[in-house]
Amino acid sequence: MNPTSPSSAASDTWRIGDAELHSRFLLGTAGYPSPEVLQRAIEASGSQVLTLGLKRTLAVPGGGDNGFVQIIRDTARQCGSHLLPNTAGCRSAREAITLAHMARELLDTHWIKLEVVGDEQTLQPDPFELVDAARQLVRDGFEVLPYCTDDLVSAQRLVDAGCRILMPWAAPIGSGLGLLNPWALRTLRARLPGLTLIVDAGLGAPSHAAAAMELGMDAVLLNSAVSQSGDPVGMASAFRHAVEGGRLGHRSGLMATSDVAIATTPVSGQPFVLL
Repeated sequence: MNPTSPSSAASDTWRIGDAELHSRFLLGTAGYPSPEVLQRAIEASGSQVLTLGLKRTLAVPGGGDNGFVQIIRDTARQCGSHLLPNTAGCRSAREAITLAHMARELLDTHWIKLEVVGDEQTLQPDPFELVDAARQLVRDGFEVLPYCTDDLVSAQRLVDAGCRILMPWAAPIGSGLGLLNPWALRTLRARLPGLTLIVDAGLGAPSHAAAAMELGMDAVLLNSAVSQSGDPVGMASAFRHAVEGGRLGHRSGLMATSDVAIATTPVSGQPFVLL
């Protein structure tokens, strides 16, 4: 992407499917102290896309309805946001596909954040089950946003399966460690220049989000760093500004780095004269 004037930042839109978006900050909805705090955090974040984990929210003892899904639907409607259901907690392609179809019927959206966990300790995605599920869901008419690692070959397989958006992790879910492998994310950006890349999972501080956007990522998604903070509303605002600042920095053109000092004030030639 060529650097562009900061004055054009207001027109810096992007898309998920047919939806044109202005905010590049996607927000999770789990773990907030109350629905009121959640709504205020969404408003402070400016987010236009909210994720919702159906497997966890529908897992009510006795099979009853805890009302959480309706709360999120109402909150999204009030904030003018899109819902992005996810298949968090699924362990196989078959399970994820079934849940995706349930989400489409329940929430009336063909968007799905596809998660298929392969390791219980790290919650690392299973690359094989993930590709199988993605291929089938694309055939079924879904806009599939797979949560994946930062491995280039796995990413290419998901693209081959029909995915137009990828969500590579920065670090394991909920770890707050930030960008563990900036080189891998930079490589994904360079090798998949036309693909939408959303960094998902492991971001713990606004500076992590800014760093991801400075690498040329299209957006970031996070949950715990906001919902588990002492002030979710204030933290949502902090991440919003970090995402915007990182994006603007990338578009403006970051200075080249150097292993040696480079004087910023010339010691020869004609100085500037202020009249």
